[in-house]
Amino acid sequence: MVTTSSAAARLNGGLRIFFSEFVRVSLRHPSQALFFARTVFWQGRAARRRAAEAREGLHVPPIAIFSITNRCNLHCKGCYAQAIRGADARDALSAEKLREIVAQADEVGISFFVIAGGEPLTRPEIMEITRDYPHILFLLITNGLLLDAALVERFKAQRNTVPVLSIEGTPAETDGRRGAGVHARLLEKMTMLREAGIFFSLSFTITRETFATVTDEAFLQEAVDMGCRLFFLLEYTPLREGTDPWVITDEQRESMKGLVAAFRRRFPAVFIAVPWDEEEQGGCLAAGRGFVHISAAGDLEPCPFAPWSDTNLLSTPLREALGSRFLAAMRDNHEMFAETSGGCALWKNREAVRSLLAGSAR
Repeated sequence: MVTTSSAAARLNGGLRIFFSEFVRVSLRHPSQALFFARTVFWQGRAARRRAAEAREGLHVPPIAIFSITNRCNLHCKGCYAQAIRGADARDALSAEKLREIVAQADEVGISFFVIAGGEPLTRPEIMEITRDYPHILFLLITNGLLLDAALVERFKAQRNTVPVLSIEGTPAETDGRRGAGVHARLLEKMTMLREAGIFFSLSFTITRETFATVTDEAFLQEAVDMGCRLFFLLEYTPLREGTDPWVITDEQRESMKGLVAAFRRRFPAVFIAVPWDEEEQGGCLAAGRGFVHISAAGDLEPCPFAPWSDTNLLSTPLREALGSRFLAAMRDNHEMFAETSGGCALWKNREAVRSLLAGSAR
């Protein structure tokens, strides 16, 4: 059985390798490589802070996924956020509260944020907040359409804030899911980022239809030539009725590990594949094993795919909220969610998640 402490040590080691890879793929841009070299140091310092908190009985994950808004300027088919939260979900966190949560996370040693939504750039104040925490790395997941010259300059000045552009694959695949003309506009945004010398990422939600495209070496080479140095390959989870045919086949799923290993050898870029890489960490990293999720309503949740919580950051400081009985129960029952044969184990076993939430409230 993998203990929480051994899992944390393994994840910290994985993160050191992850950030060291950032240095390697940035060598053509010395100032960017130097920043990532400093990031390796800062991440080590944060890991020591988390270890100190653990000795005092508080389990702190290194990563927080922070969905700062439910608003979006697109209406993508199969959208996760709308499927889980609903089209009428409202934001509850003021700019001041967003900043307060990041500050509290910094205090306990959370050193890596994934800023999500909705579309996070509908809340431009997030760039002011990330600016003030240069020792924390922020990956900002965006559809890219709100990027303009002024924002590109801000990203250039804030190397700790990395834009992650979501794209499906070919023009037909991207426009079919995201809307007419989106692919062409994304190519324009990528050109702006490359010409500004900005380290940026692409995120692919892999479906049965797009699998051949996003695993094609010629396609990936074109993205690398456009300036991308970080790729996220995320298996589609069918949350919306009628999207089961989007799920990749067993043969496609089995082939991914070998493909990603080949990509890492072939390209000067970092590749993250989920859920495949989670297997190397003993399965699902939710509920604080590797990360927690903060919703736009302020709920502290196991994962974006597990929208259940027993604590809210509008009324509870993060340090106290991380002591959640629900999250602890999730970690203690990790074997219930360790299965990684495809899709999201938490969503597949959502009734078990709900039962743990009910049990922790007793």
